[in-house]
Amino acid sequence: MRPVMRPGTRLITVAHGTRYAPGNAVARRVTELAGRRLGLPSVAAYVELCEPSLTEVLATSRTPTVVVPLLLSTGHHVRHDLPTALAAAGGPVRMAGPLGPHPLLAEAQAALLRAAGAEPGRPVVLVAAGSRDPLAGADLAAAARLLAMAWDAPVTLATLSGPGPRPAEVVTPDHAVSPYLLAPGHFGDRARAESAASDCVAELLGAHPAVVELVALRAQAVAGAADAVA
Repeated sequence: MRPVMRPGTRLITVAHGTRYAPGNAVARRVTELAGRRLGLPSVAAYVELCEPSLTEVLATSRTPTVVVPLLLSTGHHVRHDLPTALAAAGGPVRMAGPLGPHPLLAEAQAALLRAAGAEPGRPVVLVAAGSRDPLAGADLAAAARLLAMAWDAPVTLATLSGPGPRPAEVVTPDHAVSPYLLAPGHFGDRARAESAASDCVAELLGAHPAVVELVALRAQAVAGAADAVA
């Protein structure tokens, strides 16, 4: 049985933030749908480049709060920026880990590949933003393995920054491409541009139902852990 969220709990998500308004709108939509799924008031916050910041939102919070990062892997924001913001919270707060890696994300990627016209068994390049954090590298490798299982075909990892091959180095006409990105913006544009060798580039994860479900599960898991030690 899934944990029941305490009455009065608020869901806050935190995305990276971008100057590209449609990218920030994705975070708001995911948050709205997850809040509705949980029956909780919800608000989307951002690390940078967009308002409101997580620090601002938490400073005004007096009710129990669950924070779910809309980030796909471990990295500097998860390990440093977000804990710093939580330390300044005005009320009780618990934070979940990053969304990925997780089978639900792989499920969403496989569905988006099919929607883009990828044939079963076609090899895939998973294109991620990338990071210099070693823990992020392990997360991305795990995400590629999960997609390979969900898609039942070989998956190669490419990154747009940090260690790893770039999409232009590994994408061929034989590949389909699965961007491991939540929202449109700089990296989304680069993922498509650098995957030009392929005629099949799937859409970004966006507010796919599996992403929304994962946000709800992350929130419930944190709530359950809090109840267990209360």
